Amino acid sequence: MSTPAKPARSGGASAIGWVLTIGLNVVAPIVTYDTLTEGHGWSEFSALLLSSAWPVLDTAIMAAWRRKIDEFAVVTLVFLVITAVVSLVGAHTARALLVKDSSVTGLFGLLCLGTLLAPRPLMFYFGRKFATDGTPESTAWWNGMWQFEGFRSTMRTMTLVWGVAYVAEALVRIVLAYALPTRTMVTLSPLMIYGVLGALGAWTAWFGKRRAAEGARRRAETEAAAATA
Repeated sequence: MSTPAKPARSGGASAIGWVLTIGLNVVAPIVTYDTLTEGHGWSEFSALLLSSAWPVLDTAIMAAWRRKIDEFAVVTLVFLVITAVVSLVGAHTARALLVKDSSVTGLFGLLCLGTLLAPRPLMFYFGRKFATDGTPESTAWWNGMWQFEGFRSTMRTMTLVWGVAYVAEALVRIVLAYALPTRTMVTLSPLMIYGVLGALGAWTAWFGKRRAAEGARRRAETEAAAATA
């Protein structure tokens, strides 16, 4: 069975989708949180709760525009809700806040691992968000790739690696939160978060290209053998 060709990306739709995704899921929540906590004296919980309104807005816009719910925005919203809930639990010391921050990434890792038991793992939906422009044609192409065993294996492997990496990262940061001075961890913690994210992003791109090249080579060998026969 031949792999369907990837449809051409719609430049305009892709650009608008990326602006909305980054702006409403990343930039707006961070700016809102920092502004409310540092400039207006809001509590962390209240600021996080209000910040979570931006992914809700993004979900509503995408649902109205493309007539479907965008899984990326939903996961981002769940992440912010988890963060808000975790911030309410237990003590509110500086070290406790560092531990809570670590537990959020750990919960995301567990979420990744948990979706391995679902019909499709979490990285399938993340991949669809970043590999397509959200048009019906590109979405249908991505969904159609699930019929191939190699593609399914790739998505599950990526999800497994992300899950294990974030659970391990959370455990290490929790241990360091008790082993190192709080001032040191305030600087080290975000470096670890973005360092792990960057490493996972680079590995995912490399692994995806490697698996795609392997699939293309196997198809070429199969076609060559069929032609010879």
